[in-house]
Amino acid sequence: MKDNRIGERGFTLVELLVVLVILGLLVGVVGPKVVGYLGGAKSKTARVQVEQLAAALDLYLVDMGHYPSGEDGLAALVEAPMDAEFWNGPYLNKKQLPLDPWGNAFHYVIPGQDKEYDLYTLGADNAEGGEGQNADIYR
Repeated sequence: MKDNRIGERGFTLVELLVVLVILGLLVGVVGPKVVGYLGGAKSKTARVQVEQLAAALDLYLVDMGHYPSGEDGLAALVEAPMDAEFWNGPYLNKKQLPLDPWGNAFHYVIPGQDKEYDLYTLGADNAEGGEGQNADIYR
């Protein structure tokens, strides 16, 4: 049997190392930008979600004459509370409460510090404070 690979040659170890170094440099330069865009996208998504929940709370207010109690919480947007005579929900498209982009529940506190209620997510770190992706997002 004759070997048909005459004249063909593979890559040397040095050539492969050069390619790996170039790829490493590209990842080092482009990688942080991509991660930054992904983090920014999650923060923007969380802002949109907070606004959607706030709009649903306003619809609840129109029907019920008050915002959900602290005990009922955001769950009142998808399931009628016990004393909900005029409840016309669910007030969200899905029959379950959404989680923030980092997989955590949104926080709803009534009465709020400066408004009738506080609605927020704690960001990527799920802890108060922070900057960038870890920043809290309030309505």
